[in-house]
Amino acid sequence: MTYAADRLWEEVAYVAYYFHWPLDTILDLEHAQRDRVIGEINRIHTTINSSVY
Repeated sequence: MTYAADRLWEEVAYVAYYFHWPLDTILDLEHAQRDRVIGEINRIHTTINSSVY
């Protein structure tokens, strides 16, 4: 099974934007690892947003 290229680039852009990691570092992650990092970014946002209001 292959991973959709558009979805991969969405994940890469999301992690790069928030964590400023280089492209090679993000692409070296397995999908499960990338998914975990994205989950942590979302958790950080939820925490920040809930403490602001």
